[in-house]
Amino acid sequence: MSANIASIGAVSNWMNASAYNVANVNTKDFTPVDTAIVDKTAQNPAATYRNSGSKGTDLATEMTDQIDIEKSVGLNVAAINTKNEMVGTILDMKA
Repeated sequence: MSANIASIGAVSNWMNASAYNVANVNTKDFTPVDTAIVDKTAQNPAATYRNSGSKGTDLATEMTDQIDIEKSVGLNVAAINTKNEMVGTILDMKA
């Protein structure tokens, strides 16, 4: 469960960076930030940032990234809910 929570935190940071890029779409000479999710340890994914090196925000890339982020959060929440249900079932069996 902690891996799911850490993953949600990492993709939340990714969404923040993407939103920053979109917010600056009309800013002259803006250099967008690229974000990558790296697996620091098996239980601790994290978002890393670097300048993309290109000028201007590619809205198509940012929007598709945001769809991926939304799906990732949804899948992690579903996994957490499943684990909670399993623990509840085990506790009911013990009682």
